[in-house]
Amino acid sequence: MSKPKRTDRPYDIVLFGATGFVGTLTAEYLAAHAPKELRWAVAGRSELELARLRERLREQSPGGAEIGVLRADVTEPASLRRLAEHAGVVATTVGPYVTYGEELVAACADLGTDCLDLSGEPEFVDLMYVRHDARARETGARLVHACGFDSVPHDLGVYYTVQQLPEGVPLTVDGFVTADAAFSGGTFASALNQFARPRQLAAAARERHRHEPRLVGRRATTPNGAPRFVPEVRAWALPLPTIDPQIVRRSARALQRYGPDFRYRHYAAVRRLPAAVGGVAALGAVVAAAQLPPVRRWLSDRLKPGEGPSAEKRAKSWFSVRFVGEGGGRKVFTEVAGGDPGYGETAKMFAEGALSLACDDLPPTAGQVTTAVAMGDALLERLRAAGITFRVAASR
Repeated sequence: MSKPKRTDRPYDIVLFGATGFVGTLTAEYLAAHAPKELRWAVAGRSELELARLRERLREQSPGGAEIGVLRADVTEPASLRRLAEHAGVVATTVGPYVTYGEELVAACADLGTDCLDLSGEPEFVDLMYVRHDARARETGARLVHACGFDSVPHDLGVYYTVQQLPEGVPLTVDGFVTADAAFSGGTFASALNQFARPRQLAAAARERHRHEPRLVGRRATTPNGAPRFVPEVRAWALPLPTIDPQIVRRSARALQRYGPDFRYRHYAAVRRLPAAVGGVAALGAVVAAAQLPPVRRWLSDRLKPGEGPSAEKRAKSWFSVRFVGEGGGRKVFTEVAGGDPGYGETAKMFAEGALSLACDDLPPTAGQVTTAVAMGDALLERLRAAGITFRVAASR
């Protein structure tokens, strides 16, 4: 475990939203695994709840690093700026991010504070690039979105797969996701919010495209694949409309190792055709329902933010992402796998990402960057040590 890099800030890491469902799991992970020298704090609206959390963490991990308490509220921009002033790294679980996330990103970008979040919301990520990437590059802040199951296994999984392939040649990678897990009210709320904003999402993507520099002499694409049966994974592959391919494409644009012409396609892998058809129909029904405010509110009430699956359910949950990579006459099959993707492993990925930014010797980057670009090998090795599998299954 690397030691924290000392800064003039009171804390190396501040966890904002620490008393929420995923925030609490992340706080528990940090309390159990952070180096004793780490200066870190929990932050949120209620100092009383934060103090209770701190006492519980002390009981669970006696002898661990000291934990501070900071009050901050998304409705009070001054409190968010104070939060950013006090931290080398801010890790925030407070979403939906398109509603509650920008003030903190703006403060971190302005003050040179690294900022991580769990956002799988393309609209939010695109808007943050347009509005705050340039300032973050000036101050040296690293803005790392999608630092949980969206999109660490996919981003680092492709990064790992590319490393198994020849350099300097066109490369293709397909990713196939399978999982058995439930999701929390916060995740459900973020998804519904995005489904209800198709015009805003498209407008943000267009605005980002206008601001992003053109890639000269290289190409990185993430086309939508067609539904099909894939013999290599013995499953039906359904295109997944998530943020993950966008994150992978940004890593490929930034890193020469992905070659002169890179293509990635992202799928859900479903063993049985009836289940595949039913999944597509269910997703379509939810997207349609999200367009109607009364129905959207009714759906939101079924699973409210702050609620989530039980410890028993999480203990039985798992995920696997299999990748098929080709290039230069070589073909490799790799896998990233772990336990409960939405919560146990997301908290692990998120906490280790914050620890990597705070402690590891990383390549110099700034602005809005992906996990592969900002942390790459260091985070991959941290996650391996923490029990997430990265392996080559076969090659030829």
